[in-house]
Amino acid sequence: MLVAIHILIQLGLLVRVLLRPNRDPASRIAWAVVVLALPVAGILSYLLLGETNVGKRRRQRLQQVVAGLPDVTAAAGMEAAVRPAIPDHRQSLFDVGRSISGYGPLGGNQGTLMDNTNLAIDRMVEDIDAATSHVHILFYIWLPDGNGTKMAEAVMRAAARGVTCRVMVDDLGSRRLIRSDLWARMGQAGAKLGRTLQIGNPLLRVITGRIDLRNHRKITVIDNRITYCGSQNCADPEFLVKAKYAPWVDAVIRFTGPVVRQNQHLFATDWMTESAEDIGHLLTEPLPAPEPGFAAQVIASGPTAYPAAAPEMFTSLMFNARRELIVTTPYFVPVDSLQAALRAAANRGVDTTIIFPARNDDFAVKAASQSYYEDLLRAGVKIYEYLPGLLHAKTMTVDGEITLIGSANMDRRSFDLNYENNILFCDAAMTKAVRDRQVSYLADSRQITQEMVLNWSWRTRLWNNALAVVGPVL
Repeated sequence: MLVAIHILIQLGLLVRVLLRPNRDPASRIAWAVVVLALPVAGILSYLLLGETNVGKRRRQRLQQVVAGLPDVTAAAGMEAAVRPAIPDHRQSLFDVGRSISGYGPLGGNQGTLMDNTNLAIDRMVEDIDAATSHVHILFYIWLPDGNGTKMAEAVMRAAARGVTCRVMVDDLGSRRLIRSDLWARMGQAGAKLGRTLQIGNPLLRVITGRIDLRNHRKITVIDNRITYCGSQNCADPEFLVKAKYAPWVDAVIRFTGPVVRQNQHLFATDWMTESAEDIGHLLTEPLPAPEPGFAAQVIASGPTAYPAAAPEMFTSLMFNARRELIVTTPYFVPVDSLQAALRAAANRGVDTTIIFPARNDDFAVKAASQSYYEDLLRAGVKIYEYLPGLLHAKTMTVDGEITLIGSANMDRRSFDLNYENNILFCDAAMTKAVRDRQVSYLADSRQITQEMVLNWSWRTRLWNNALAVVGPVL
């Protein structure tokens, strides 16, 4: 009897896997393998992790918030920013970005690439210390270490002088901060604190929504004038929770100009989804007088965006490349379309380079990533592995003119499960700064050749390929 019940449950889950909408064939196959190969663990895994579900109530609340917020282009002075100069052959990229999160390209932006993690935190602290109206911060991981304490103390100083400070962190990624005295002290100093995607009781959380859907964004907005975007969490580069992979090497840009308003809108959607406070009025404040600058656009994705949103942006950039494509990503478990786009770029003569960390804190993702090496190398993609630490930067430069930078990795977790934020911009000078940084990584990297991959042992190949089979569930 028990065997029959077990088989019926397996068959029921297989039917659900096949009927579940918005799931690519590779994901269906992977989950079918898991359910059949691991009779008990596979069933539990699917029940806990198989559905991309943030919960009906949360989804409805997010939809209500977005519908009620003012049009992000409604601020006085925005008219001059909504007509940016974009080359005709790049316009389609910004059209894809608009289709994902509704933000159009804005002109008149300026940017500065931060030199390193510590200096980025120092610059954020400097901007917070100069704030006069409000400070908005959202991090996936905020640790109560040296840099985390610096930021918290800057928030406390700002709150003490009357600046409205809203601080939001992911409930899982920043659990060490939430449990620390530093979190309580920020609240006592007057900062408004928020925890996104709260776990609460894990058993009940499974019923109301998938527990490992996380807010992976990194957003800082100060006085509606300054925003930061990149891969960097609020922590020391030594990243003591995973010290053996340190230092974490990140890339983050400080932006000024109209694109700040889009990051403000994105922060507002997250804040108001978790809080009853309406901060929509900040989106209609007049813009400063427009200055010369480049076109930029916020691109936000997540489990409540339309399916395949993030892969569409990545592959569109790859297919748009004419001469050169350089990518850095710490986690690489691609969907088929992204792998094909990388191959196609190299096959049509685009100088295509991708840089991974040599040591990865996720052994399964590392192995799955390596299973794709031979296919890429055969097409002519150049693969490098960064040696000094964990290269955590998520960047893409195209033809020395277009850059995408932000929080999204090139793996299925970022594509399907995490809330992410990126900024796409078109500017030769700013792209050169990012490209120079990418080239600097190459100096500390080893090139992976096809011969090296072919010489891997059969055990290594078996391990890599086995994990690649279940890549869609990683």
